[in-house]
Amino acid sequence: MAAAFLLFMTLLATTTHSLAQTHAHSLSEVKRLYVGQFQGGGDAERIRQSVIKRLRKSGRFETVDNPNSAEAVLSATGQTWIRGYVTTNWHAPSTNRQAVYAGYLSAEVTVPGGTTLWSYLVTPGKMIWSSIWDDLAANMVKKMVEATAPVSPASSDARQQSTLAQTFLAGAGATFPAPLYQKWFQSFHDANPAVQIDYRAVGSEKGVELLANSKVDFAGSDVSASDLGVQHPDENFERIATVLGAVVPIYNLPDLVEDLHFTPEILAGIYLGKIKKWNDPEIRKWNKAAALPDSEIVAYHRADGSGTTYTLSDFLAKVDPEWKSSVGVGTHLNWPVGNGADGNEGVATAVRNTPNSIGYVELVYAIQHQLSFGLVRNSSGQFIRASLDTLAEAANPGNGTGLPFSITNSPAKGAYPIVTFTWLVFPRKIDDPAKKAAFAALLRWILTDGQNECSALAYSPLPRDVVNRELRTINDLH
Repeated sequence: MAAAFLLFMTLLATTTHSLAQTHAHSLSEVKRLYVGQFQGGGDAERIRQSVIKRLRKSGRFETVDNPNSAEAVLSATGQTWIRGYVTTNWHAPSTNRQAVYAGYLSAEVTVPGGTTLWSYLVTPGKMIWSSIWDDLAANMVKKMVEATAPVSPASSDARQQSTLAQTFLAGAGATFPAPLYQKWFQSFHDANPAVQIDYRAVGSEKGVELLANSKVDFAGSDVSASDLGVQHPDENFERIATVLGAVVPIYNLPDLVEDLHFTPEILAGIYLGKIKKWNDPEIRKWNKAAALPDSEIVAYHRADGSGTTYTLSDFLAKVDPEWKSSVGVGTHLNWPVGNGADGNEGVATAVRNTPNSIGYVELVYAIQHQLSFGLVRNSSGQFIRASLDTLAEAANPGNGTGLPFSITNSPAKGAYPIVTFTWLVFPRKIDDPAKKAAFAALLRWILTDGQNECSALAYSPLPRDVVNRELRTINDLH
């Protein structure tokens, strides 16, 4: 649940202060590792022991028992749960059932002071009948070892330090990146106590409206300011991409353990009101092994002005002509069917509490709420599950000096198709010197050290060339 993630973030800051080693600057420099207590409930220690075993077996890391002798600390939160049951003997189905598990493992490697060198979140890649603890541990350690390969740094002046004056920055906007932004802004404040940052997750549309009316210092948005009705946005506002995220179709079918496969036509058909039941022939066509119920589909969508809605509708408009002509693309849509809920949190909660329902949220909300989310067919005809790897496949910086707002329906064969950059929007001219200095420092931190924190919450870091391009934009702040 979401509480486990928040507990993990809180405890992480206090775990690393006892280290007395020279700070490593990347995971490739770390050999001696202290594995702290994992958070998340009854299975956390079982996952931790499996991780330690695999770290030692990898030969890349030496696990130590005392944090004072370590170069870095591995902290994590891990949870598993029973997703459902499958019958192993059809002659006695009530007594011969096998549990099918789901879960996640969210991990960070930090050095003294709380600086994050690396983070990642893994989920099972397939139906797990047993040993989910070992599956999560093995996948996470594999990613850790891969991440020890040296990488080229960001621009040499990106991490320049300066003393910041006491100031307050107010932001508002997208709920899509809100879990990460809350973590980022706290981490930045911990490193720069003079700067207080408040971010209200009110939706992209409302956030940009508040910025345009000078009610906040910056806005979070998954949509271009021009698409939100801001006059002459390029003259008055700048934007930088901060991270990549995915919109996933979530569903609540209590007796179903298989991952559903969604085509764009299925998603469009449900929200157009053409597909009304879960056992509709169009859904059964692509999910032959699933025991789909003869139940009405309860659809949820965003009620507020939403970048998440914009991203989903942008994808559907590219691949489904009827959707494009009858509903189109926007933060607010004229929904033919469905019930509205505010924010990603609201949609996730509604689906979790409603049997036979479907909705769409940013990936981390599905994981936090222990909700099933489906694979989506991409432009290559592959059904792809959203993960950090398949998000990264979709990243495309585009040509020229600007980044495209829309990267849905990527042509990359292994890309998850409903992926978007999310952005911070801010005035081109910031008159208050303290605010300008603090905000520029925040942006540099987000694009450098902050990128190491995002994967623990299922967001994908920006490609290196995008980071360097965005750092040049920040240097032009005036």
